[in-house]
Amino acid sequence: MKKSVSIIGGGPAALILAASLDCKKFKVTLYEKNKTVGRKFLVAGKGGFNLTHSESTKELIARYTPAHFLREALKEFDNHDFRKWLDSIGVSTYVGSSKRVYPEIGIKPIAVLNAMVTVLKKQDVDIRYNHIWRGWTSKGALVFNTDTEIQSDYTIFALGGGSWKITGSDGSWLDLFKKQNIPVAPFQSSNCGYDVNWPKDFITEHEGSPLKNIAMSCLNKSQKGEAVITHFGLEGNAIYALSPQIREELQKHQKAIVCIDLKPSLHYTDVLQKIQKSTFKKTSETLQKEVKLSPVQIGLLKKYLSKETYLNPALLAKKIKELPIEILGSALLNEAISTVGGIQLNAVDEHFELKKLKQYYCIGEMLDWDAPTGGYLLQASFSMGKYLAKHLNSLH
Repeated sequence: MKKSVSIIGGGPAALILAASLDCKKFKVTLYEKNKTVGRKFLVAGKGGFNLTHSESTKELIARYTPAHFLREALKEFDNHDFRKWLDSIGVSTYVGSSKRVYPEIGIKPIAVLNAMVTVLKKQDVDIRYNHIWRGWTSKGALVFNTDTEIQSDYTIFALGGGSWKITGSDGSWLDLFKKQNIPVAPFQSSNCGYDVNWPKDFITEHEGSPLKNIAMSCLNKSQKGEAVITHFGLEGNAIYALSPQIREELQKHQKAIVCIDLKPSLHYTDVLQKIQKSTFKKTSETLQKEVKLSPVQIGLLKKYLSKETYLNPALLAKKIKELPIEILGSALLNEAISTVGGIQLNAVDEHFELKKLKQYYCIGEMLDWDAPTGGYLLQASFSMGKYLAKHLNSLH
């Protein structure tokens, strides 16, 4: 007789789990709160559908915080395995110039989602839409807004984090686990904009300007990439990757210092030499034509350096390589690309089973891990779903 499996949620982790469970062993029912599955998955596809990254498994694992938590899942189903799986369901991919992985040109996000749903249909997965999970009965049955009570051999929660509420990922489930004495942490923004109190005349002139080919650092972490000057502060992949470090500093000191290397391709001595050997009379001309800085980069230096520092070649070169900017806070949860917080990692075992509720599992962004943008968030969710499916298949 088949074992019953209830999956609560319809995002990436839930979909690949349902697709990978052995339909000869399990009768799988997936409960989705919306009219369709994968709404947040589709939102992620609006800005360029970055599915994963092409780097080595070792490099991939190192992108996550904490790295050890997802190591086995990522080893079991890494980015290369994910691309093979996508290909097997009819979604071919390619590696872009940034080494990020995308669906082949012409394959839209909805086509990727539909390919996954097709696999679920072939697996005889029963998808119940408009089912909002409300908690447990006193006897341990799952309760939904439909007054349905469900008891299963295995229950897997894949309820998402606390961002993009419009997609259904609102984190409202947190208190339900708290009532069951499951250790939880409040949600915090990650991969989000960070608050900088820009000088008024600077932001008037440079709002929306990109800082290209830079590196940013905070504490022991450095990241090359881009950032954008916004009215609120800074956004972009260079600063998103520093989210764990910035959060740590904000919690300790109510502010954080990030340092911008405006010219990571040059060493300090190279920058200094270009400034010293310049024949231009104006420092701004030297910076633009010799050091090849953009107007917004030069604007930053003018606003954040004293006249004495700006006109001193050695001090100026040092600040070009390490310009400190004060961060005062982060964007609101609903404005963040992802969140940290949720189910604490010590609440689950190595197979994501809740230690206090046997045969109940949690996967995806509802667990308290972090990753930068670049395909890492999706990859982790797919890896967890696949890893758990293999574990459950092995039990029977």
